[in-house]
Amino acid sequence: MKTRFMKTNLLYTLLFLGFAPLLLADTYEIDPVHSRVGFKIRHLVISNVLGSFGDFEGTIEYNPKAVEKSSTKAEIKVASITTANGKRDDHLRGDDFFSAQKFPAMKFVSKKVTSKNADSFDVVGDLTIRDITKPVTLAVTYGGSVNFAGDEKAGFLATTTINRKDFGLIWNKVLEAGGVAVGETVQIEIELEATKKKV
Repeated sequence: MKTRFMKTNLLYTLLFLGFAPLLLADTYEIDPVHSRVGFKIRHLVISNVLGSFGDFEGTIEYNPKAVEKSSTKAEIKVASITTANGKRDDHLRGDDFFSAQKFPAMKFVSKKVTSKNADSFDVVGDLTIRDITKPVTLAVTYGGSVNFAGDEKAGFLATTTINRKDFGLIWNKVLEAGGVAVGETVQIEIELEATKKKV
């Protein structure tokens, strides 16, 4: 009886060790120097304003053989916003929009990852802006990995669309000719290069 128990335990152990690489995810740290958090929003109905945030950090738990086990979390300092116009950037940092002094950071924490095909997946998570948290879905494409100067690097592209009013960014101005100064829909594009943490 004891021998059978030991053999069963040994079998379970071997099975676990065999599948462990498929279940465990590697930890990657986002490299802000080689990454970009960008957005696009309509301006005066007729054009778009492009902007980005320069101060952010985060981690990605990722295994391409078990994408559903992956996760990510990130924090973005809203005061680092830039749209290539100082006056507009100051307005965006103020109480009409992000209120950077009261709410200095935006945060994203993933809740679920669903594979779409070999190199793309949906990441559902909670986005917090101005202390308002709403679920969003990021469409993510895995760009591959490479070893550079002794470090393993991985690339990801994530996109999503949000309504800024859902997060308390409600300021606007009605135009004389009709329409409003600032659109409600924000297109977000995040290009990430991340470095695998060494054990």
